[in-house]
Amino acid sequence: MGPESELTGRTAIVTGSTSGIGRAIAEALAGAGAAVMINGFGDSGQIQLLRQSLENRWGRPCAYHAADVRNPQEVAALFEATVEALGPPQILVNNAGIQHVAPLEAFPEERWSAVMDTNLTACFHTIKRAIPLMRDQGFGRIINIASAHGLVASPQKSAYVAAKHGLVGLTKVAALETANSGITVNAICPGWVLTPLVQQQIEARVRERGSTFEEEATAMLEETQPLHAFTPPQAIAKLCLFLCSEAAATLTGSTLSMDGGWVAH
Repeated sequence: MGPESELTGRTAIVTGSTSGIGRAIAEALAGAGAAVMINGFGDSGQIQLLRQSLENRWGRPCAYHAADVRNPQEVAALFEATVEALGPPQILVNNAGIQHVAPLEAFPEERWSAVMDTNLTACFHTIKRAIPLMRDQGFGRIINIASAHGLVASPQKSAYVAAKHGLVGLTKVAALETANSGITVNAICPGWVLTPLVQQQIEARVRERGSTFEEEATAMLEETQPLHAFTPPQAIAKLCLFLCSEAAATLTGSTLSMDGGWVAH
C-alpha cells in the first residue's frame, strides 16, 4: 500500500490553494482520499468550479472558505467551518504567501507588514488552532511551504527572506512541542516554481530589461539553481503526500529542499 491509500478518511486544510502550489497540493490530497478545505483569494466563480471539480473527479467532499489567514478571527472561522463541513482536520498545509521586491531603504513599511503577516504570522494562527484538534485525534501532519529563501538570502527580498527564515524556525519549535503526540511538523523549501507569483517576477524583469519572458526565466534559474529547471507544483504535492504518510511518522522538525541544488552551493 502506497502513502496515498493512508489518507482515506483524513481531512485537510490547505491555505492559499486556489492557484499555484497550493492548488496542486489540494488536488493531490483529494486524489489520495482526503476531504479538503480549500482557501484563498480569487474569482468566486473559478473557485467554485475548482471545488466542484475536486469533488467530481475524486469523489471526496471539498469545501471552500475565504478566510484571510492573517486575521486570527477569520482563521478561527476557517477551522470551525472545516470541522462542521468535513470533520476535524488531521492535515494542515500552510501555503499562502505573497512577495514584494525592493531595496531595504526603499521598502514600504506597509508591504513589509503584509509580507510578514501572510508568510509567517498567518502560519502561527493556523498552527495554534490545529494542534489541539490534532492532539485530540492522536494524529496530525503540519506542512509549511517555506522556500529556499528560508535557508539563504537574495537581495531586495528582505521581508520575504525574513518571513521564510522565521517560518523554518516556527516549524522546528512546533515539531519539538508536538513530539510524541502523533503530530509531525515539517517545512518544504522549494526553489523556483513557475507559479503566478514567480511569473509576475519574471514579467517585471522583462519590462525592466526589454528582454523576452524565456530569456528572463532562464536567467532567473541560472542565477541561483545549478539545475536549470522549474520544479513542477505537482512534485511538491507528491512530497506533501509522503509527509502525510505513516512512512514519515518520525520525520519531524525538518526542512526539505526541492530547489535544483540552490542551497547546496
